[in-house]
Order: sequence, then structure tokens, then C-alpha cells
Amino acid sequence: MHTHSWRKIALAAGAAGVLVATGATAMADAATPAPANKPDLRADVNRDGRVDVEGDSDTSGENTWTRERGAIVLPNIDDDAKRCPVKDGNGRPLSNAKLAKCNDASDTKVNGAKDALDLARLRTVPLPDAAASSHGTVKVVGAGAKKARLFIHRDGRWSLLKPTDKLTAKELRSGVELGIEATDVVRDAAKWNGDITVRFTVGGDGPARSDDVVLHTAPVLTQHHLQKAQEVLVTKVAGRDPYSKAQQKFVKNLAKQVKDAGISKPLTTFTKYGDIWAQDFVEPGYASMPGPDGKPRTMRVLIRSAQLDRPAGRELFEKLRGPDVGVVQVAKAGDNEEWTLNSMGNLETIPPYKLGAKDYPAGRIIQGYRKDNGSKPAKSMRTFLKSQGAQDPLLLDTSWLSVGHVDEFVQFLPADTERGWRIGVADPKAGVELLRKAKREGHGAKKMFSVPRGADVPAPKETIDKVLGSAKFTADNKLAAERIEANLAVLKRETGVTDAEIVRVPGLYVRDGQQGSGLSNSRKLRRLGPDSLRKFNQLRGDDNRADNRADSRGKGRAQAAAAWQNSAYIPGAVNGVLLSPTRYLAPQQWGPVIGGKDIFTEAVNSVYAKAGFTTTYIDDWYTYHIGMGEVHCGTNTLRDATAPWWPKA
Repeated sequence: MHTHSWRKIALAAGAAGVLVATGATAMADAATPAPANKPDLRADVNRDGRVDVEGDSDTSGENTWTRERGAIVLPNIDDDAKRCPVKDGNGRPLSNAKLAKCNDASDTKVNGAKDALDLARLRTVPLPDAAASSHGTVKVVGAGAKKARLFIHRDGRWSLLKPTDKLTAKELRSGVELGIEATDVVRDAAKWNGDITVRFTVGGDGPARSDDVVLHTAPVLTQHHLQKAQEVLVTKVAGRDPYSKAQQKFVKNLAKQVKDAGISKPLTTFTKYGDIWAQDFVEPGYASMPGPDGKPRTMRVLIRSAQLDRPAGRELFEKLRGPDVGVVQVAKAGDNEEWTLNSMGNLETIPPYKLGAKDYPAGRIIQGYRKDNGSKPAKSMRTFLKSQGAQDPLLLDTSWLSVGHVDEFVQFLPADTERGWRIGVADPKAGVELLRKAKREGHGAKKMFSVPRGADVPAPKETIDKVLGSAKFTADNKLAAERIEANLAVLKRETGVTDAEIVRVPGLYVRDGQQGSGLSNSRKLRRLGPDSLRKFNQLRGDDNRADNRADSRGKGRAQAAAAWQNSAYIPGAVNGVLLSPTRYLAPQQWGPVIGGKDIFTEAVNSVYAKAGFTTTYIDDWYTYHIGMGEVHCGTNTLRDATAPWWPKA
């Protein structure tokens, strides 16, 4: 939220009777002389990781909050003591709502480490002359009263401080240390914007007087590609059928790629629900505040996709929630506008940028929507993301894509430039030109794909000549190129990126079922026996991503059949994984082999090399590509989120 907005909130609070003046505020009549000792509550207003009770570094601006100055508090939604159950007393799995209800803030204890790192600190300035009859209270007032909890450090331990609990005269004289947690993330800023006002009142020796401090709940931020990958997530399925074996091989190869990229932490695998689209049921995020040593205190916050009917999201609570890892579930029954748009492959983050009055120091979210019919991601998710007040989501048109995810055509790449990053986009024109060049040089009879036959799935047989001779192929890629350019124009306008900062990666698209690629192969899979087909559809998510297109929850598939909706024809190189600032993992291309070399692999290598990357490849044809996704869709990453999102004071 912009600075002037915070000021408006403060003024509105003043009009409503909430004390907002800077410094100690007299509650007594103005004619009453002020006592020698005024109550003075301090928080880490200047964000240096400590609360100053001797100087004045934490006094100015303590009653308002702006992006530049003001204390920050964590939403304490992790599970430090691993106390949250996943089953009821009879051993039955908890409901989605009950799974999401438990976290450290759902009880009245300080969980986990004795130093209570998840609590933001407050201190009262000692009042050495406080009379024996004096007493004090500290409580949260206003809209945040139901969204925060206070603790006090007494006798070497932390305990709950209730609004009615009294600070003794002895405590007033020595000063006390307090801790505060937000009990939830900001979900809808129209209902609660994350501000928490804490009031310290001293009474018992003349008129009561109070001092207020305003803290703000740390926003949940999504990761961007300038943050280094620390851990890779993937689903691993059990079984001995061909598709399970292929997926298990993919996981094994992925583990090697991750290790070779210098990521020391082993793969984290989802194993319970068989949903191989690990990018889609979760978006890793984080929340942070200044820590006691001046470094950010960071909590990972995994955002479950707005798909309560997708059971894989339950494993975030069942397996990953724990110390310093929380999970947020925002979906509500019936708020899905279009199921596939709610997958998190349809959420990427532009790295930090500033353009004129636009300033996104933590990056900015992009999501796809159906411009042709107006379908958008679930309102609950859009409200949640926008309510964080930091990464104002930008919508791009993905109505031309069958699955409709932004990761199918755009990515963001670190760059050794003043901006620090570039935009990578799929380039159908370059892909078609590779084929035309091969034809001009006499290779039109070469097979379009070099992928070997899979178990129960024949390899595609079309030639370059046949592909280029298809009017539908030409129209499909003409449409894809036009739509990508239109989205690129939006990104250039919003970010200021120039043509020189765009990396164009050769790729090809095809309308569903129109060519003999993996999409046609996916149709042939329908001839398999029921057990193999069931397994394949399970691996691909809720009964085939292709079947979940064009609002399968409402508007029907007839609309999809009539629409120009495309998917990657050759494995989409832009739909890969950034493993390090210089290493990129792409899906194996399996393009035409001429002179012993895959022409698409050579072209992709060249493009990424010019952008400063070494490209490695992983085969995802029979596991992800023919399911209308790629290696990015099947994986996820946890990135280094230790850099502060707040500006230095």
C-alpha cells in the first residue's frame, strides 16, 4: 500500500477516536498537568532489529505505518513444535478447514524455541519514579485486536498477556519486554489491512495516560528468479506400470540435475496423492520481519492453490508445515471461476523493478486470464494477493492456451545488467523458421520428432514437410506469435523493459489434437486398458489437464472445442527451471536431428548462452509433455528469501 494510503488510515483512525498522535498521548483532560513520568511504549520502528528505549531512534512515526518506516510483526502461522494433527481421534483425515486451522497462533503459548523468534518485540521505557499505587496495562486496540496476541517476558519465560492483566509498579519502574504475533495473514485488506495498534496505559496515580504504537503484519510475498534456488520439490509416484516408471526415472534424473547445479539439499518429494503437477497445487511464498540480530527473520509461507477439490494441496499441511514453514489456504467453496486458471503454474513473479511512480521492491505477480470469456483466477486468491499491498497482480491474456498458464510462454531470467533481469518468451516465429530453413536445405523428409517410442505409446511419425504443409499448423503458430507479442507489449509498458532485454526462445504451438505430436499421442492413450489409463490420468492431475480447460466447472467443453487454444507442440523450452543464476534446466527438445544434431536443442542452447546460461536438459515427453505441461509444471522451488523487502531506514 502506498504511503499516502497509510496516512489516510491513520487519519481515519483519529476521527474514530483511536489515538494516532506521535509520541505519548494524554488521555486526561488537557488542563490537567502532565505527571513527570509519561507512559512510553517502543517497537522497532526504524527496523534495525532492536527496540531502543534509551535514545529516540524508535519514537518518530511510531503511531503510523508506511513502507519506509514502522514496526513489522510476523503472521505466526508455522508449527514450530509440530503439534498440529492431520487426523482426528479416530484416525480419519481432517477436513481441509481443520487442517488449515491449526498453527502456532491458534493457541495461547509461545511454541518452539525459547527465544521466541517469531514474536516482534516491544518494550516499555522504565518509569523509575512510578508510585507504589501505579499499575499498567498493554493491549491491542482497534481493528487488529482480534488479529494479534501479546506475550510478556517474566521470570525468564514468556507467558500470555491478557488485556486485563496488570503490570506492577515494580515492572513499570524497570520496564518490561513484550512480544507480539499476528494470528493470521492479511486475507482481505478491505476487512483488515494488517495494522495492529498496541496501547500502553498507566494509571493508579492520577489520571490514566496512554501511548500507542502501530505495527503492520508482514505481507506474504511470492518468490522471484533473482532469489537463488535452495530446494527443489517434485512428486514421486509409486507403481510398476509404464507411466509410473517413466515418472520415477524423471525424478531420478531431476535429482542429479539439482545436485550438479550446486543445490546441496536433496529433492523434497510429494508421495501421497499422485498429482505430478508440483508447480500447480502450491506457490511458495514467504513473510519476514527484522530479526534481533538485524537480519530478517523469515518464515516460508506455502500458498495452496484455490482448488479445494485437488487433494495434493493437503500434503502441504501433512508433510511440509513445521518449524518456520506455514501454509495458507484461501479458497472458498464455489469461488472457482475456472479450475485450471487456479493452478499456480498460472502465477509467476516479475523481479523487483521501478518505473515512474510504480515501485515493486519485492517484485510483481502476473497471472493469466481468459480475455475471450472474462474468466479469471478465483476471486478469493486475487483478493488475497492484492491485499498483501506489495505485488499488485497483473493479468495477462492466456485465452489462446488450452491449459492457460503464464509459465507456458513467459519467464524471467537474472541478468548482469542495470535492471538485473530479462524477460524470456517463447518465439513461434523462430520455431517455424527453424523448420523452413531445414526444408530449404533439403531436409524436409526428416522426422519432426526424434523421441523414441514409449511404452504402449508409438513415437510420432510426421515429417518436416508434412508439418509445414499443414494450414492449421501455420495458423496455430501465427496466432500464438500474435498473442505472445500482445502480452509482451503489456509487460513492456508496465515494466519499461526494452526489446534489447527480451530473450526469444524458439518454440512451437499446436491446437489440440491437430498434429501428430504428443497431443495426438495423448488421444491415443484413450485406447489403453482401464488400469493404465487411470494411472496416466492420475499422473496428469484431475482427469487430464486438457479436459480441465475452458471452465470445466461451468461453461463446458464445447466452448473449448470452438476456441483457438494451443499447447506446446515441441517441448516448451521456456517452460523450464532456473536452477542457478547461470544454469537453466529445459525439457529435452526431441526435435529433428540433422547432421547428428537436434536443431531445436542447438537453437535453444544458443539463445540461452547469449543470455549467460548453460542449458541442460531432462526428458519429460512421456511424463509431462504429452500431458500438456513441461518440467516447470512438474516441479517447484524454494528460493532464498532472506533479503529484506522493506527499505532501510
